[in-house]
Amino acid sequence: MSGVPSIVEGDPNHLAANADHIEVQPSWKTNVSSSGEYVRAQSSFRHWITAEGSSGFTAEPGRYHLYVSLACPWAHRTLILRKLKGLEDIISVTVVDWLLEEHGWAFNGQRAGCAPDTVNSKVYLREVYQLADPAYNGRITVPVLWDKKERTIVNNESSEIIRMLNTEFNAFCQTEEQRNLDLYPADLRPEIDALNEWVYRDINNGVYKCGFATSQVAYDGSVINLFEALDKVELILSENRYLFGTLLTEADIRLFTTLVRFDMVYVTHFKCNRKRIVDYKNIWGFVRDIYQTAGIGETVNFDHIVNHYYQSHRTINPNGIVPIGPHLDFNSVHERGKLAVDATVGPTGISG
Repeated sequence: MSGVPSIVEGDPNHLAANADHIEVQPSWKTNVSSSGEYVRAQSSFRHWITAEGSSGFTAEPGRYHLYVSLACPWAHRTLILRKLKGLEDIISVTVVDWLLEEHGWAFNGQRAGCAPDTVNSKVYLREVYQLADPAYNGRITVPVLWDKKERTIVNNESSEIIRMLNTEFNAFCQTEEQRNLDLYPADLRPEIDALNEWVYRDINNGVYKCGFATSQVAYDGSVINLFEALDKVELILSENRYLFGTLLTEADIRLFTTLVRFDMVYVTHFKCNRKRIVDYKNIWGFVRDIYQTAGIGETVNFDHIVNHYYQSHRTINPNGIVPIGPHLDFNSVHERGKLAVDATVGPTGISG
């Protein structure tokens, strides 16, 4: 774009410039290695909220706010935890526009399911990042956990935000059942961490490594790893209702937010087309099971998901044409509850 200053998802000098004249370079253009492999950058804000406030950020009703995209699988994790733990009245939410253009994530009260920034009155999410750190020059990502009291970003790493929501706000959960729900139980943490590691590497991030690859070698390696990992998951779920037996954990949520997008977007848009999720008997049943659990389906917005990927990633889909299908029934009967209650607990024998 001629004459437009360009930054890589952040610019320390942007407050002195007209926001409409700064271009944010998306990660799928900038985070690609010389061999054509997509490399995801680390999150930058890593503070922690604690129930008693020892971290400097005390869990309080109405103090914290989530900035999310309904299209984003990473942000989706946080919405599911907020739903499962009954924190909708405790932590407020703003949904950004699903269309990601040259200025980065934007607020748009005119688009269905999106909203203006009523917390900080900003036009672009990068301006919120600059409020937290005027010198910030990193990636502008969702989710963002914002502290209204201190007017700063607490954390923008989804894996850490969901753990805060899991334990630190228990005093404010709506019901005793939600208060007692623990998606990261102490006795399973080593096993959950180990499974999360390869699921993240080969599936959560794996679909992006396939879609954003700029060389055949990079794509081939990523897509092989992706489907080998899905085959592992299919084997685990052939004997277990969830990844860890009959117990729903964060590992299931982290996997679900990728799987629910897979046939809708990743099969075609990211060239992950060796098999579809509906071709995996157990994984497809698992996806429907999670979708139908405790309002989780209410956190899924396929209009935002499909439009975001096909209209934002113009390097992959230059004309922004959105396909008409597929039509999938996520509310169909899955019968996952029939798996034996004494099923194997955890992915025994399955490693990364």
